[in-house]
Amino acid sequence: MKQFSTILKYELKNYFTNKVFVGVTVFLVLAIAVAMFFPRITQTLGSGETDEVMDPTSLPTMLVVSDSAENEALLAESFSAAFPGYRVVLSEDSTETIQGKIASGEAECAFVMKSLTEYTYYVNNLSMYDNNTGVADTVLQNVYRISSMIGSGMSPEEAQNVISVQIEHETENLGKDQAQNFFYTYIMIFTLYMVIILYGQMVAMNVATEKSSRAMELLITSAKPVSMMFGKVIASCIAGLIQLVAVFGTALLCYNLNTTYLADNAVISSIFDMPVDLFVYMLVFFVLGFFIYAFMYGAIGSTASKLEDINTSSMPITVVFVIAFLVVIFSMSSGNVDTLLMKVCSFVPFTSPMAMFTRLAMSTVPVYEIAISIGILIGSVIGIGFISAKIYRMGVLLYGTPPKLGAILKAIRNS
Repeated sequence: MKQFSTILKYELKNYFTNKVFVGVTVFLVLAIAVAMFFPRITQTLGSGETDEVMDPTSLPTMLVVSDSAENEALLAESFSAAFPGYRVVLSEDSTETIQGKIASGEAECAFVMKSLTEYTYYVNNLSMYDNNTGVADTVLQNVYRISSMIGSGMSPEEAQNVISVQIEHETENLGKDQAQNFFYTYIMIFTLYMVIILYGQMVAMNVATEKSSRAMELLITSAKPVSMMFGKVIASCIAGLIQLVAVFGTALLCYNLNTTYLADNAVISSIFDMPVDLFVYMLVFFVLGFFIYAFMYGAIGSTASKLEDINTSSMPITVVFVIAFLVVIFSMSSGNVDTLLMKVCSFVPFTSPMAMFTRLAMSTVPVYEIAISIGILIGSVIGIGFISAKIYRMGVLLYGTPPKLGAILKAIRNS
């Protein structure tokens, strides 16, 4: 235990005296603080300005050519209401004149009606985000219905009341709200992905650096491999958690200080409204998932003789983790996180930290499944930790070509 404590303190000291680690942490904290205070700063700076009524002439011009005189007023009113970002102007110009105005920039776009159910949309450069025709289709459907009702004897007010009737509904959610939980689930999954990739590689490189400098040969004679492996991995986990606490703690503090200015942002509000029980599950799966991959990265680092070999040796681990990440992201995007593949991944230790947490956040999972998944993870962490320590003990004395998988397994069996 004394050996483990000494190694843990030594590794933590290395992290906290590392200028890059400290610099990145400070930069992330400041960036989060600036981002969270930005709405407050902009609103404060703009509070001294007098509210000005927007000049309609400053808006881009949208030309509307009616198919008949009796529909002009209705079209003008409907298009003006549907396109508040345009200055809607009725026009009687010819098609050639309309095209000339759009080409010269005098007008941005135009709707030339052939009837209430058919039109031509003119625009100079069609943006990939241009949804004017979709809005116009809805507008013209209502105009056509109102026109038909008026023709059948209804007054314009009665026709408008029929078209604009409001439907009231209530939704009673018996499970999880996927839309509300999507954002913080995605952030947790992405954060876990980045932390494991970055800190896992860091563990592997630290081990490989000690080996290449021959320092590990001295360390292995004075400390048990299990103490060294667990000390390095737990130190990297603590350093990573402290960095995350600093970043997300700053975000939470700044959010509470600026709640009034961020209340209208549904994305940010949903992130900080995470239930306590889900936050606890997030920490459990985060820590256990980190341990599994960090142990494997550490074992890989001990078998590499040069730093250049790390990327090649760790590629299988990285590929497995990336596949797990993609499976979870695709399931989240599809809206169905309870597929057979996701359920299987919830019990595989290499994928369960992300898969099970995603199901917990965006679906209803039985308690026994959660317990089984966590139990498998804990057992896997202990098992992989001791296996990694054995690989570590064997790898520190091997130089030259990295050992093959068969040689590693044989050495583990014989140890």
